[in-house]
Amino acid sequence: METKYIFVTGGVVSSLGKGIISASIGKLLQARGYKVTIQKFDPYINIDPGTLNPYEHGECYVTEDGFETDLDLGHYERFTGIHTTRNNSITTGRIYKTVIDRERHGDYLGKTIQVVPHITDEIKRRMLRTSPAPSQGGECLTGRESDSPSSPLGRSGEVLDFVITEVGGTIGDIESAPFMEAIRQLRYQLGRNAVCVHLTYVPYLKAADELKTKPTQHSVKELQGMGIQPDILVLRTERHLDDGMRMKVASFCNVDLECVIQSEDLPSIYEVPVNMQRQGLDAAIMRKIGIPVGETPAMKPWHAFLDKQRGATNEVHIALVGKYDLQDAYKSIRESLNLAGIYNDVKARLHFVNSEEITKQNIGEKLEGMQGVVICPGFGSRGIEGKIIAAEYTRTNDIPTFGICLGMQMMVIEFARNVLGYEDANSAEMDNLTPHNVIDIMEEQKSITQMGGTMRLGAYECKVLKGCKTFEAYSQSEQSTPLAHREGSEESLFIKERHRHRYEFNNQYQQEYEAAGMKCVGINPAANLVEIVEIPEKRWYIGTQFHPEYTSTVLNPHPLFMSFIKACK
Repeated sequence: METKYIFVTGGVVSSLGKGIISASIGKLLQARGYKVTIQKFDPYINIDPGTLNPYEHGECYVTEDGFETDLDLGHYERFTGIHTTRNNSITTGRIYKTVIDRERHGDYLGKTIQVVPHITDEIKRRMLRTSPAPSQGGECLTGRESDSPSSPLGRSGEVLDFVITEVGGTIGDIESAPFMEAIRQLRYQLGRNAVCVHLTYVPYLKAADELKTKPTQHSVKELQGMGIQPDILVLRTERHLDDGMRMKVASFCNVDLECVIQSEDLPSIYEVPVNMQRQGLDAAIMRKIGIPVGETPAMKPWHAFLDKQRGATNEVHIALVGKYDLQDAYKSIRESLNLAGIYNDVKARLHFVNSEEITKQNIGEKLEGMQGVVICPGFGSRGIEGKIIAAEYTRTNDIPTFGICLGMQMMVIEFARNVLGYEDANSAEMDNLTPHNVIDIMEEQKSITQMGGTMRLGAYECKVLKGCKTFEAYSQSEQSTPLAHREGSEESLFIKERHRHRYEFNNQYQQEYEAAGMKCVGINPAANLVEIVEIPEKRWYIGTQFHPEYTSTVLNPHPLFMSFIKACK
């Protein structure tokens, strides 16, 4: 069949969960046997979120091909299991950069460049995932922005049945106007091959004891003023909406009653797809597009996961030692721990511990009652001493510890200071004059000055040596996503994991570390870079230079998180 396009927009307020709804739609369509991809269009002018403070935009998610993206792509992958790429995350900055680079290259033959049609045409091209028109001579991009969507195909080359496009922000935002115009044009051009899902908020007024639909009516009216009639409304609500209220919304907004879906607060975001299926969201989309609905798929693996989630009653308390006191800053880590907890039949209770507030005097109090500690990733020197103190405390008290990226580097520095005896050991990132730079930048990176240019981004191969807990975790897991990449022999295992960092373990010190008990058990075979460190004599003390949280999904929890939670139990 021809590729169908679903556009997901939001109104009234932000943070309603467009990403969760988009991911749920993708999951429901997958359950019906369709090939799906999901993409996020963000109205901000940054090229990508790579340089944004986590307080501004939450976690920066990294795709397998090394692109820094919005955290919603993490939801897409966790729900659907698809592997997103740079073509699944587009910003206004990338759109304008593409058009301006073409103009500088002479591709527009001297024409005046305008928002309509040039910016909107580029938005449409990316929404359709098609190649540039031959007359435009290609994208002619420079630097990091060198991607080119080739066709409406999936990552592995199969023709896509559905492309789901989520547009960030809220209807009425001045930044999103070109995206709305592009959707208006595409709705007209694609006819029944396109459908618009609009997510709004129905607030509850406690004093009046009433739910109010007027904000939804105004949001739809504004969308209609842009030339877009939503086909389906998803009403975000904290209280159940009766049929009378749904009928009122349908009547005032020109939407069929069966296409007014409510998204109530639920105990878990992973119950949203089931709730949407129960109300017929996927069936409504298919009817609007003209596809026979057929029987509702059972989604047995998903329901089995939810049953395990509901049955997990015992708790395991995990401390997240980091400097960003914001839930979204460590979103993928939090979700990976929660998923691994469920598969280990426990609830992972996560406690944020601000590393800036940690001292040697209070570390015992800060980590009291914790059964495991994650030393979180990050950039910059703020809060690192607290992470080093935490690493020393967990190492000497044999508390299961998982260091990720910068967290792994802090474990390495702590070991150098307190075991190897190098009291001034540090990372060249924090102190470029340190005589013991146990963490350093690679020689070939030192001449690169552009922000992000020195980063090791995306999936890289790692050789895991036999005889360590890391090897056991990967080789014994039957659910892990990285098993798709697993190759090797009885002596080693080859995996692929995603990276986002600039500094590396300094191999000049490797023999000293090994002799003192910290083993380098994971090595990148191409560059001989240390990827994983472990202290085998401890119950569970592992640091990874890569980010395993990026590949943990609902149906395929990551083996390292699974092993970590098991050790914490």
